[in-house]
Amino acid sequence: MTPYLARLLEISLNNATIPRDRKLATVVHIYRGGYQSALSNCRHISLTSVVCKQLENVIAEYLRQVWVKNNWLYEGKHVFRPGYWCECQVITLCQDITD
Repeated sequence: MTPYLARLLEISLNNATIPRDRKLATVVHIYRGGYQSALSNCRHISLTSVVCKQLENVIAEYLRQVWVKNNWLYEGKHVFRPGYWCECQVITLCQDITD
């Protein structure tokens, strides 16, 4: 099945288009607690096409590789760098403040 998915993604990229049905999402509301009638007590989740999600992952990974290769990311920016996470950035910031 992977070659078929790869071919679908390749066609979308080559044509610079995404079929309409892959742009649609079903929005689901997940109740968190409190008053059920208040929208602020719901978390909204968009269920989208698996093919579209795979295309997003392919593009995001390509961009990450380009950014890392060309050293375009500021070393203090941890969110988009592979192997780093937000908590690591907070720890680094706290260490810099106390030094």
